[in-house]
This record gives sequence, C-alpha cells and structure tokens, in this order.
Amino acid sequence: MPLPRTTLSCPHRGSPVFPPCRVPVSRGRTRGGAEPLSSALSMAAAGLGPGEAAAAAHALSLPAEAFGNDPRVELAWAMKAHQHAEIYFNLISSVDPKFLNLTKVDDRIYSEFRATFRDLRVDVLDPEELKSEPAKEKWRPFCLRFQGLVEDFNYGTLLRLDCRGGYTEDNSIFATRIQFFAIEIARNREGWNSAVYSRAREPAAQEAASG
Repeated sequence: MPLPRTTLSCPHRGSPVFPPCRVPVSRGRTRGGAEPLSSALSMAAAGLGPGEAAAAAHALSLPAEAFGNDPRVELAWAMKAHQHAEIYFNLISSVDPKFLNLTKVDDRIYSEFRATFRDLRVDVLDPEELKSEPAKEKWRPFCLRFQGLVEDFNYGTLLRLDCRGGYTEDNSIFATRIQFFAIEIARNREGWNSAVYSRAREPAAQEAASG
C-alpha cells in the first residue's frame, strides 16, 4: 500500500485547532480483557530495526514543534500512520465491522458524534467537512470532550474518504485519532464498512461454490 503524499508532514504542527501530536501508547483493555484497537495498532511493528524503532518511538513521544522540519521525523510520522491504516483495513476485512469495538467508550463517541454531526455523510466524506475553517470550529469542541478519555485523541491518523475503498493516495486524508474513531465507529455501526468485509470474503465463497 503506497504512502499518500499527504502523510509526509505532521498535519498539526503549529495548528491553532489541535495541540501537538504525540506517539500513541495505549494501556487500557476492553471488556473481556481484549486490547482495544488503539493499543493493538500501537504495538504493531513499523518495519524498522530494533534500534531504529526505539529511536523513532522516543522522537515521536516529543512535541511536534521540537523538530522544526526534520524530514526523518516526518517520515516516521508517515510510517506510523501508514502502519495503523494497514492494520485497521486488514481488521475490517477479516471481522464483521458491525461487531467491532474500537475503544472503551464507543457508545459515547458514537452518540455524541451523531448528536453533533447529525447529517454528516460518513460513507463518502467531503474533505471540507473536516478541513474547512467552519468545520474545524465545529470539530474542535467535539474532539476536546475526549481528551483524557481517548488516549492520544489528537494523534495524526489516516482516514479513508470513500469507505468502500482502501488507503490509496487519492482516497486518504489526515485526521485526528478521535475523528478517525468517530467516523469509523459510525461506519461500522451503520453498516457502511460491511462492503469491505463482504468483498474480502468473495474469493472464499466463490471457491466453496466451485468446489
């Protein structure tokens, strides 16, 4: 899966809307003892050697403004976001999204998201609904409600525009982690991500039918 060009810089550096991003580190567990998605994503390997991974983790734990425009750090941001996206897409391809819990507070995220963004279309996103100045003013108080509830709520994450597609360059934008959770929880509960799951199962169904 190629990295979208938009992942090559930290989107919140100097942002007046969201505070600096930090590397994701989740320690909580969901009901039944399973790790929440945010923790599973954080623990996945980024394709670096042990020394490089440790250095990247340390660097990414610092405020974004500490680095200026260091391209090595921006590449680390891109790799981390790409890693999260790939794991999440594999997850919704393997497990029926209607039964997924992404955080310990999915119910609250979904209810407050739909109370605030009642008419926002989540199957195919309009980037202006996230990136325009009026949209940022509406998203800011929503996002801040989850500070302290969703760890690294403002961490930069890739989000698909069209939920039927994957994380291609043309179908990916940067969003904060809480925006990602709000939209993907809505997509899962409202059945939009079922298209990805169904499409992934088609080869097995065809093989079973032909056999």
